[in-house]
Amino acid sequence: MSRSAANLRVPVPAREVAPGGAPTFSVVIPAYQAAATVGQAIESVLAQTRKPHEVIVCDDGSTDDLLGAVEPYLDRIVLVRRDNGGGAAALNTAIRQATGDFVAGLDADDAYLPQRIEALAELGAMRPDLDILATNMYFERDGQIVGHMYERREFPVDDQRRAILDWCFLFHPAVRRSRMLEIGGFDTGLRIAYDWDCWLRLILSGSRAGLLNEPLTRYRLVSGSLSDDRPRSLSERVTVLRKASHDPGLSSEERAFVADRLEAARHRALLAEARSALRSRDDGARRKALAVVVGPRMTASTRLKAALAVLSPRAARSTLLRREHREKERFPGGRP
Repeated sequence: MSRSAANLRVPVPAREVAPGGAPTFSVVIPAYQAAATVGQAIESVLAQTRKPHEVIVCDDGSTDDLLGAVEPYLDRIVLVRRDNGGGAAALNTAIRQATGDFVAGLDADDAYLPQRIEALAELGAMRPDLDILATNMYFERDGQIVGHMYERREFPVDDQRRAILDWCFLFHPAVRRSRMLEIGGFDTGLRIAYDWDCWLRLILSGSRAGLLNEPLTRYRLVSGSLSDDRPRSLSERVTVLRKASHDPGLSSEERAFVADRLEAARHRALLAEARSALRSRDDGARRKALAVVVGPRMTASTRLKAALAVLSPRAARSTLLRREHREKERFPGGRP
């Protein structure tokens, strides 16, 4: 492998593994109301130093001029169209159309750096036992890089089962297509956390992941996007963990760990709902603050702040906005 071994984060193979040929990669791009950005995403894939096997764009029922935006590329991509069903459904549609060994996702408002597929191919050739191949990625806000994925938490090499139950340590990895089909693809009942749920099911059913720790994707942080909806995102985290808790393959230790993570997720979701209600002057702000006062796992300080919000939502809102402004300055890419 031509890249530095210092950047490799791979689990020890279960048995001796001989390097093989480079796998092929189908890049799948779900697109909804993305006419303004999808062209840049496509161009970033077509400009790769190692060409993809194919590029599949799935129009998820857009009503903007998405067709016009992709028309210049129709001789180099595959376009499939479907009624609107959400990101998970669009990805599943594209994956079923794909013919490469691996499928790698790309959001229509993000971009690959030129060597991403080359890096994935080298990693796949070196470790043909891995079903999940990943690279690092940059967080970008308003055209400026504000961080990368593994600057606060390291990619887990050992015990990936426990790690994936704790946090989503993968971002748009390339996944062996046959394994994606085996597990049934993405859960279309989820609107935000379907990626974490999918990687979780892959790893719990035996797949392992490797990383080349170079930032080779640009993830654009956009205010108002689904992923920016923290209460909804945390609520889906509860759903994913509740679903995982029923996995019959969990050990007793893993089951206890999931129960702990699920309780913590409920705690964070409750806090996020209360803060969102305060921020938006929701009529239910007092009720949601009261839920925090009596909720589980709350510190005395948190209960006191919530009690003050019950008494004076306006003052609590002002305090919250000041604190969030300070946090945004300290963590421009978002808290880990």
